[in-house]
Amino acid sequence: MKKLLNTLYVTSQGAYLAKEGETVVVKVNQEVRLRVPVHTIGGIVCFGNVSCSPFLMGFCGENGVGLSFLTENGRFLARVHGPVSGNILLRREQYRRADEQEYSAQMAKAFVIGKVANSRTVLQRALRDHAQKMEEVALRQSIADLSRTLQSLTLNQSLDSVRGLEGDAAHTYFSVFDHLIVAQKESFSFQERNRRPPLDNVNCLLSFLYTLLVHDCRSALEAVGLDPACGFLHRDRPGRPSLALDMMEEFRPFLADRMALSLINLRQVQESGFKKTEAGAVMMNDETRKTLLVAYQERKQEEIMHPFLDEKVTIGLLFHVQALLLARSLRGDLDGYPPFIWK
Repeated sequence: MKKLLNTLYVTSQGAYLAKEGETVVVKVNQEVRLRVPVHTIGGIVCFGNVSCSPFLMGFCGENGVGLSFLTENGRFLARVHGPVSGNILLRREQYRRADEQEYSAQMAKAFVIGKVANSRTVLQRALRDHAQKMEEVALRQSIADLSRTLQSLTLNQSLDSVRGLEGDAAHTYFSVFDHLIVAQKESFSFQERNRRPPLDNVNCLLSFLYTLLVHDCRSALEAVGLDPACGFLHRDRPGRPSLALDMMEEFRPFLADRMALSLINLRQVQESGFKKTEAGAVMMNDETRKTLLVAYQERKQEEIMHPFLDEKVTIGLLFHVQALLLARSLRGDLDGYPPFIWK
C-alpha cells in the first residue's frame, strides 16, 4: 500500500523508459537519467513525447504499476495496466448497483456532501487566515449558501436533484474563488471555471492538478478491484473514468484547489511560467510543471487524521483508503459510503 505514495512523472521530451532487471530506467539521448526499483512506485505518468519499451509495459503490468500517457499539457491519452485485480463478485455488484437510481442517488449524495463540505472548509480557513485581505461579506454569504446546500443534501433527493445541488454549490464556490488569491492578482485573476482548454493561468493550474487527481483515484479503484469506468454521480460514457471522477470530487477542494492557491499566494509559480496560444489556450512551461509535480508529491507525503478511521494516514494513501471504504460499502459491510470530509 505504501507505494501509492510514489508516482514517477516523466516530463523530459524525448525520454525513453526501459526495463533493467527489477528497475525502471529513464534515458534521454541515450544517457541514463534515473533508475527506480519497480517496487517503490505505484504508477508512471508520461507527458508528451515520452516512449516506453514493450518489455517495460509488460513488467509494469505484472507488478501492478499503472502506466499513463498524457499530452505535454496534461490531457489524458491512454493507460496501460495489467490483469484486472479483485473479486468479480464485487464488480458485478458495482454494475448492478449503478443501474439502481435510488442507490446511485445515495452514492452520488455522499460524494457531493464530501465536495461541498470541503469547499466550505476551504472558504472558512481562508477567511480565518486572511480576513483582512478578502471580501469578508461575500465569503460569509457563500459559506452560508454552502451550508444550506449541505442541509438539502441530508434530505431524500433524486439523482438529478443531487446533480443540480452539486452544480449550484460549484457555482457558489467558484464565484468567490478569486477572493482567495491574495498575491500576484494582476497575473492570476479568476473569473469562472473553464477547461478544454483552460483560458487563464488559474484554470490552467486547476486543470492540471485535477488530471493528477483522476490518475490517483483511478489507480486506487483498480487496486481494490473496482471498475473506474462505472460511476454513480458521473454516468457511463465511453472512455470516461466515471467512478474515479466521482471519488475525486471530495479531493478537489482539499488537495487541488488549496495547492493551486498556495502556489500562487506563496509566489512559487510566476506569470512567466505560462503562455497563451493563438487559439487562446493557456499552457504552462516545463519548469512550472515540474514545480507543481514536486509540490504535489510532497503534499502526498504529509499526514492527516482520517475522519472515519480516526487515525493518521498520509495524504497519498487517502485515495486507497476511500477506495477500500467504497468497496466495503458495495459489499454491504458498511451502511453507506463515508466520504472524506476535511476538518
